[in-house]
Amino acid sequence: MFRVLKGLLLSMVFISSANAGLIRVALNDFPGPDMLPTLIAIERAKERGLAIKVDYMLSEEKTLLAILNNRADIGMGVPYQKVQQTDVPLRMFFQINKLRFHPVVDSRYFNSWEELDGEDMYSHGKGSGTEAMVKMMAKKHGIKYRKMVYLSGSGVRANAMVNGRVHATVVDTERKNKLLARPNSPFRTLPVGQIDATDEALYANESFIRAHRKELLILVEELLYVWSRMNTEPVFILEQRNNYGLLPKIADEKVLRYMKEMIAEDTFPSDGGRTSAFGADIDFYGFAGTIQKPEEQKVEQYWDFSLLDQVAQDRSKEN
Repeated sequence: MFRVLKGLLLSMVFISSANAGLIRVALNDFPGPDMLPTLIAIERAKERGLAIKVDYMLSEEKTLLAILNNRADIGMGVPYQKVQQTDVPLRMFFQINKLRFHPVVDSRYFNSWEELDGEDMYSHGKGSGTEAMVKMMAKKHGIKYRKMVYLSGSGVRANAMVNGRVHATVVDTERKNKLLARPNSPFRTLPVGQIDATDEALYANESFIRAHRKELLILVEELLYVWSRMNTEPVFILEQRNNYGLLPKIADEKVLRYMKEMIAEDTFPSDGGRTSAFGADIDFYGFAGTIQKPEEQKVEQYWDFSLLDQVAQDRSKEN
């Protein structure tokens, strides 16, 4: 009996040691072309000695719960609402992309924002950029939705449009183009104007950022490198995807088309959002109502740019 207990104890120690230093990353959607730049940066960071494990939570809320329940260390999303409502010490440290989503309606039912008054609207999740976008447009046009329905994943929402279960929603550029390109397509987009607020960011608990600064600096360096390369050479993502064998079932042409479309829309900030993310977010999420009293909010309540600042300083010294 003693030998059995001793063996179990040794196994537990071994597992604990094996997981020591492991960084657990929770991504908030289905794995697709949009995830590739982040996944490539993670693979490059692994080559520099970091131990990183990636899980797909499939929604922003599940990702947030994983961070709050200590089942993940780094999350993907925009947790402004949660931070403000609960004062949890979560801080975003890298802006992955700007909000590039498109409201799409079935023109057999709706053709304007005003016609959506009293109707259901479908968005990604509570506190998400898609929800903020349609809430902002409701304010601008003086309408109220009957209810907000959360349906995670642009692909899921687009399929629901095709199947006739949803008549108004928000989808990414890839799905928007597919919906509009269908034979005799009944779908059309509604106008929103230019929005440069954060769609996705990487975030972590303040204490984790402090305790793992060295590791996170490596990750941020690789994120910035990948962002810089892909903004000038979209094919770089395709080459790196094939090099690391990431999401192999996605066709090469789909990856390259997605990257070219997104880069043409100025989606990926080469500075990780260091210079303009917070200001754009306050304007957008404040107007949409996701952030309350936007004029009173301070950047340090939501962002930790110290990693990006240090990388920028190190680069200036090298030059």
